[in-house]
Amino acid sequence: MSLPLTLDQREFSCRAGPREELVGEIIQKISASLSILGSVYIVADVVRKLRNGKKTDPYQRIILGLSIFDILFSFILFLGTWITPEETGWLMAVGNTSSCTVQGFFHILGWVGEIGYQMALTLNILVLIVFEWNQEKFAKKVEKQLHIIIIALALTMAIIPLFFQSYNPRCGNCTIEVIFDECNSTDDEEELCVVRGNLTVANVLFFIGFSMVFIMLIFGTVAMVWVYVHVRRQETKTKRYNFRGVQRDNHRESKRIRKILLLYTISLYLCWGIFAAMVALESLGSIQIVYGIRVVFKEAFPPLLGFFNMLVYFLPKCLKYQQDHPGTWLMIAYFHVLCPSVNRTYCISKTRSGEKEDAVGASGINFA
Repeated sequence: MSLPLTLDQREFSCRAGPREELVGEIIQKISASLSILGSVYIVADVVRKLRNGKKTDPYQRIILGLSIFDILFSFILFLGTWITPEETGWLMAVGNTSSCTVQGFFHILGWVGEIGYQMALTLNILVLIVFEWNQEKFAKKVEKQLHIIIIALALTMAIIPLFFQSYNPRCGNCTIEVIFDECNSTDDEEELCVVRGNLTVANVLFFIGFSMVFIMLIFGTVAMVWVYVHVRRQETKTKRYNFRGVQRDNHRESKRIRKILLLYTISLYLCWGIFAAMVALESLGSIQIVYGIRVVFKEAFPPLLGFFNMLVYFLPKCLKYQQDHPGTWLMIAYFHVLCPSVNRTYCISKTRSGEKEDAVGASGINFA
C-alpha cells in the first residue's frame, strides 16, 4: 500500500538538506547502539544473579524492566529509516506501511514503558531514604502494582493508534502522526483533509505522552531535592549528637544512594529534559533552534538513556574496584567490571577470599 504524503513527510522536510539528514541518521544509530549495549549489560547482570540463585530486590527488578523497554525503544531508533516507507524519500528508506506500523508500535511501547519504569526507580529510592522503608516492604506493598500499571499503560498507548491507522512517517521515523492531502470535494486547493490517521487521537496521545515526560522530570526533581534535604538533616543530626555504629553507617549509605539518585536524574535531564523543552518551544513557534544544538539534544541524547543508566548502575562496583586497586582510573575500572574475561582473576580472588561480590546497602538496595 502506498502512502499519500504531504511536504511534512517527504524528503528533507525535517532537515536543512541531505547532508544534515545523513549526519542525523548516523548520530542516532550510534547513540541507539550505545543505549542497547548499556541496557543489555544491565539485563545480563540481573539475569546472571537469578541464574546463580541470588536474591534480587525491587531496585534490580525495576531497572531490569526499564532496560528491557529501553532495548525496544533504542532498537527501533537504530533501525530508523530502514523500515520507514520507501515513498517518503528518506535516506535508506526501504520499508512499507506494515513495517511503519510495527516501528510506530514498538516506538511508543518502549518509550512509555521507559518513562514509567524511570519514575518507579525514582519512587523506590525516595521511599527507602525519606520514608525509611526496606525493600521487603516496598516489594509487598507497591512493586507488583507498579509493574502491572506500567506495562498496561505502555500497551494501551501503543495499541490505541492501531485502530485509527495513526502510525505514520514523520522526520524519517514512524510514530503517531496524521497524513494530510488535498481535499477532492472542494475547489480550494490549499485546504487539506486527513487521509490516514485520526487528528484527535494523535493530539490526545501527544498531550498524554509529553505530559508523562514532564511529570517524570518534575517528580525526579522533587524526589532528588526531598532526598537531599532529608540526608542533609540526617548529617546535621549525626554531627550534633555524634551518633556512632549503625546510625552512622545508615547515614553513610543514605548519602551513597542520594548520589545514585542524583546521577539518574541528571541522565533524565540530558536525555529528555532538554529534548522536551526544545519540542515545546518549536511547537509554540517561539524560537528557531540552531542546527548543531538540535542534533545534539534531539538526535544524540534521547537514545542514550540506557547507556547512562548502565554507567550509574555499575558505578558502585567500579568504585569498589578502585578501592581494591588504588590508582586505577574510573574508565579503566568500568572496563574491568564490564569485561568479565579481563576481570576474571579479580573475581576469582574475591571469591576465594570470601568477599561478597555484590554491594548490599544498609537501606536494602542490592547494587550491581
